[in-house]
Amino acid sequence: MAFSKTARRARIKTSIRNTVRGTSERPRLTVFRSNSEIYAQLIDDEQGRTLASAGSLKDKSAHKAPGTEQAKIVGKSIGEKAKAAGIEKVVFDRNGYLYHGRVKALADAAREAGLNF
Repeated sequence: MAFSKTARRARIKTSIRNTVRGTSERPRLTVFRSNSEIYAQLIDDEQGRTLASAGSLKDKSAHKAPGTEQAKIVGKSIGEKAKAAGIEKVVFDRNGYLYHGRVKALADAAREAGLNF
């Protein structure tokens, strides 16, 4: 049976979330991408709190940039916010998306900004 694109992503997302948990020492870095924007959040799943967030709509230079450049700006921004909050290690949650293109660009930029995952 063939799955639709959204059903396939939901199935993958559920599988990932069953294994990836964020803590206050090592929060979950989750990525959401729409057709035109990309967002990242650091989430402590134990307390149910968002510790830091960054998005292409918040940063005007990222909003005007094309796809992977936009993701690099957001990745650098979330990395800097994490360092300011005293967070160095995170667990990466690709949220059902393939680790390719904008998701990979965001992850690489976050690593360059000092996050370890």
